Amino acid sequence: MSFDGLRRAAHETVSGFPREFWWLWTSTLINRLGAFVATFMTLYLTLEGGYSASYVGLVVALHGLGGVISSLGAGVMTDRLGRRPTMLIAQVSTALSVALLGFMVHPVAIAGVAFVVGMASNASRPAVQAMMADIVPAKDRVRAFSLNYWAVNLGFAVSSIGAGFIAEYSYLAGFIGEALMTLVCAVLVYIKVPESRPEKTPVAPGAGAVQDEVRLSTVLRDGRFMSVVGLSFVIALIFQQGSIGLPLAMGEAGFSPSDFGSVIFVNGVLIVALQIPVTRFIQHRDPRKLLVISALLAGYGFGLTAFAGSIAAYALTVCVWTLAEIVNAPTQTGLVVQLSPAHGRGRYQGMYTMSWSAAALVAPLMSGFMIDRYGAEWLWGACAALGTVAAAGYWLLTRNLPREYAAGEATIVESGTPTVAVAALPVHDTKAGQPTA
Repeated sequence: MSFDGLRRAAHETVSGFPREFWWLWTSTLINRLGAFVATFMTLYLTLEGGYSASYVGLVVALHGLGGVISSLGAGVMTDRLGRRPTMLIAQVSTALSVALLGFMVHPVAIAGVAFVVGMASNASRPAVQAMMADIVPAKDRVRAFSLNYWAVNLGFAVSSIGAGFIAEYSYLAGFIGEALMTLVCAVLVYIKVPESRPEKTPVAPGAGAVQDEVRLSTVLRDGRFMSVVGLSFVIALIFQQGSIGLPLAMGEAGFSPSDFGSVIFVNGVLIVALQIPVTRFIQHRDPRKLLVISALLAGYGFGLTAFAGSIAAYALTVCVWTLAEIVNAPTQTGLVVQLSPAHGRGRYQGMYTMSWSAAALVAPLMSGFMIDRYGAEWLWGACAALGTVAAAGYWLLTRNLPREYAAGEATIVESGTPTVAVAALPVHDTKAGQPTA
């Protein structure tokens, strides 16, 4: 492609978004530039604290449990209290709890504060996703989610390699740095990002009634959406191994935190380089095939880690499952937005976020147990099996979806009613496989 063609493609990718979107995007970027706990807590506990893989799995699982609990509560807050207040409460709480975690030395205290950090850090995600869907027109949402995901990984690419060297100097500096960056995000949201929660509208002109209230029970009864949530959990269980199983396995194999930082840096760099062009390429491809292929690439990409014995080999496996992440993320996120009514986006996004939080709860327990009991090779074999299961699940789900949803032609109008639109929206986000925040 010529230089003019590249410039035109870049302009088409970033143009047409409201100013509020870019402030939200900037907040996301700053948040990920300060990321430390999610990436290096495993190495901090094993190398600095000398704890076993099983204890580390327990602590990271408690972090995930906090996310499971807060995801649903934050979803309700997002719809009732508003997107902006929920983000502010979550970000300030995250900053305070992350800073506190850096000073904890007793095993019980570490576990307890990790639980609080998990609650606080996950609480902003339903609000961010709902606000993005509020302020961006339906025809531009895939580009918006891809750009936000790109910001997540740009920040992650920079922070992962830098935090690896910071960890060798002082883990405490990493905790304090993340707390300060999260406070910056809160200030930015407070000053620049207005509330976007849509008002309930009458069902018909002149009618006094408004839309039915969306409750958590409404979401649970939505079988189509809950199928997406279940498959999201399986995929998240695989991707979580990039921040849990991989550093554990590399640490036991004698590699240093900076070695892991260099390997995982590949993940961020590839997404930064390929997310936008790949999204443009897959935008009009069959999302049913994309979801199946991405699940297989994720499972067998991690499965190949069983054969890695050098930095280059580990980096090669990261390349495989990163491609799966690039394809799966915007495709699945688009499907989630399509299936979520406008006046219930907080609860729907909360349930979707919970699938990743639940995976963050289960994944470390699975990783610690399998590595301690059977060895890392069994963990990577399990990832391959899960990828196969997810691929089969996506095939069954998309086969039964109405054609307009499976083909990405449906959108959600502001009243929350599914309708067919002309603009195609591909079906499908913290990093480490989490929805963007």
